[in-house]
Order: sequence, then C-alpha cells, then structure tokens
Amino acid sequence: TEFKKFLATIDKTVPEGLDVYIVADNYGTHKTPAIKAWLAKHPRFHMHFTPTGSSWLNQVERWFAYLTDQKIRRGAHKSVQALEADIRAWVKSWNDDPKPFIWKKTADEILDSLSRYLQRITGQTTPDQLMSRISEAGH
Repeated sequence: TEFKKFLATIDKTVPEGLDVYIVADNYGTHKTPAIKAWLAKHPRFHMHFTPTGSSWLNQVERWFAYLTDQKIRRGAHKSVQALEADIRAWVKSWNDDPKPFIWKKTADEILDSLSRYLQRITGQTTPDQLMSRISEAGH
C-alpha cells in the first residue's frame, strides 16, 4: 500500500536512534492488518490518530472547508466548467499569497482541553483510557 511505502521511506530516512511519531486521521488504510504488522516490527514508530469527526485537526480538510465557504457556497455557477474555473482561480490566488495557519494554543493547552472533553463525555481522561474502555467492551 502507499501508506506502507510512506512508512518505509520514513524508516530509511530518519536515523535509527530516533523515535518516529506520526499523527494521522482515522482513515482505514492506516489501520490495516499489514500496517499493524509493520508497526509491530518497528517499535520506534508511534501512531497517534485524530479523533473521528475532528476534521478541524486535518489541515487539508480545513483548507477545503475554507474554499467551500469562500468560493463554492457563495458562487452561482452556470456550469461545471465555470465552477472549475472559479476554483482554479481561487487556488491560484491562494498560492500566490500563502498564509500559514498559526495555532492560538500550545500543544499542552490543546491536550488539556481534549482531556477535559474526554472526561466530560466518557469519564476517561486520556485517549488510551478511552480506547482501552472501548476494547474491553468488545468494539
């Protein structure tokens, strides 16, 4: 799979003495038996998955949401070609004057907020505790 090739490339590129932390979405290809087996053989790799429904953490999804809000929902396009031309013009404009996303909170503040949220909705304080609870329930 492409994801397995990606992991192998990282494995070859990152010096052996360093651990590798990967944050990925919950897309199924990141959790196949082949990927799980590969990760088991490479214990320096630590996978962290964004929670389901947390598209705000995925920068590509944030960008597409911005495109949708700024161009697609606001426009009246008479054809697919007109919509495509409008999107291409918007992307060119975006790329001509890129602006980085600047996080307003530190990683610790975000993790503390997530911990409080997990405690409120599940009674668990960490994603690992939540996953353990789900596993024990047979899900």
